[in-house]
Amino acid sequence: MSAYGPDAVVLVGGEPSDPADVDPSIVPAGARVIAADSGLAHAAPWGLTVDEVVGDLDSVDRAQLDAAVRAGARVHEHPAAKDETDFELALAFARDAGATRVLVIGGAGRRLDHLLGNLLLLGADAWAGMEIEARIGPAHVWVVRSIAVIRGAPGDLLTLLPVGGPAVGVETAGLRYPLRGETLRAGTPRGVSNEMLDHLATVRLTGGVLLAIHPGAEP
Repeated sequence: MSAYGPDAVVLVGGEPSDPADVDPSIVPAGARVIAADSGLAHAAPWGLTVDEVVGDLDSVDRAQLDAAVRAGARVHEHPAAKDETDFELALAFARDAGATRVLVIGGAGRRLDHLLGNLLLLGADAWAGMEIEARIGPAHVWVVRSIAVIRGAPGDLLTLLPVGGPAVGVETAGLRYPLRGETLRAGTPRGVSNEMLDHLATVRLTGGVLLAIHPGAEP
């Protein structure tokens, strides 16, 4: 595991982002690529070679799995009767392998419970030592624990959602409706639909966790 750097890409089942709409520099060069079960299907469209496949393998395409193994991927199979989701197991694998920066691809889909579970998982305390970004369908998500620089364009929407409790000391720069050392409480919509003034915005906080969500183009 020491041959890999601090970056990891975690591929999650569900609808992927279209790589044609994404700046390719978002994918870190030399990152360990970890597929959570059926997330393996996202590797080819993104031009990624999978290093690890993690999960109970109940939904992975077997032909794709066989091809990944022939290309050198290692498989870490877990029982179907488990407490963790495959996504959680993949994030834990990245953390235990020493990753400090993680890009998540996938996780969107038609099931609201899966989508909410995936979003809440991103903000869990277990990943406090990792910087996490996610491309979930058309949306770009940053997990903010201290500071995040948000990339977008003037007029783009940006929503700030606290998870797991209040987000304290929230300060923003480059947004139409600034926050200055304020508290955003979980379950309130105050941080919804802010607007970027330039190509970059900054979000800081002194306590708690925020999801900064750039929702992407509307269908």
